[in-house]
Amino acid sequence: MELDRSEIKPSQNGHKTNGTNGHSVAEHAHVHDLAIPKADFMSAERLTEIEDHVYHILEQIGEDPERDGLLRTPRRVAKAYAELLEGYAQDVQTVLNGALFEVEYDEGEMVIVADIPYQSMCEHHMLPFTGKAHVAYIPRDRVVGLSKIPRIVDMFSKRLQVQERLTNEIAETLQEALDPLGVMIVMSGEHTCGSLRGVKKHGVHMITKAVRGAFREDSNLRAEFYELIKHSAK
Repeated sequence: MELDRSEIKPSQNGHKTNGTNGHSVAEHAHVHDLAIPKADFMSAERLTEIEDHVYHILEQIGEDPERDGLLRTPRRVAKAYAELLEGYAQDVQTVLNGALFEVEYDEGEMVIVADIPYQSMCEHHMLPFTGKAHVAYIPRDRVVGLSKIPRIVDMFSKRLQVQERLTNEIAETLQEALDPLGVMIVMSGEHTCGSLRGVKKHGVHMITKAVRGAFREDSNLRAEFYELIKHSAK
């Protein structure tokens, strides 16, 4: 079962929304460079503070944080958040690390990096969602190192996210860094906030897309991209 939430619809007040939380898409139109210096991100003091809060949560649900099975749980949870949200300590410039190369590439031909696995955390419930990203761009005069595209996906996915914004942030980053003729991103995601709680429906995948430049203007390019990523999955 698939839900396509890539279409943005206007709300009653005239602002565009993503159809789920009523937030204006204008809030998410540009890349959110929220990088925190690595020295500050999840410092010992921050880890200890998170640990204390987890300890308190365990108490509030009626558990005994001092019993053997839970004695080290607050610390483990704090360290898990540090790993799952490490994208906040990264920025685009550092991730790309100068790996942009001038090349002669036939005009209109696309570069595709398909089936990039990712994991992120829903900002509404702080529960994970996972899936795959498919990235395409049409070079103007330069390309980016192959490993950098999965790293960009990781940087933005390892933050509190909604899938719609995540898709757009990846597209905007490539558009700004490469100045390509076009960019297209398709992402699928399975959200545990919908499978473990709430509606509790397993196997539901959300599909989002972001298109820029030539991909927006030419339906044949979009169709070619869809066909190629379909074959890559076989």
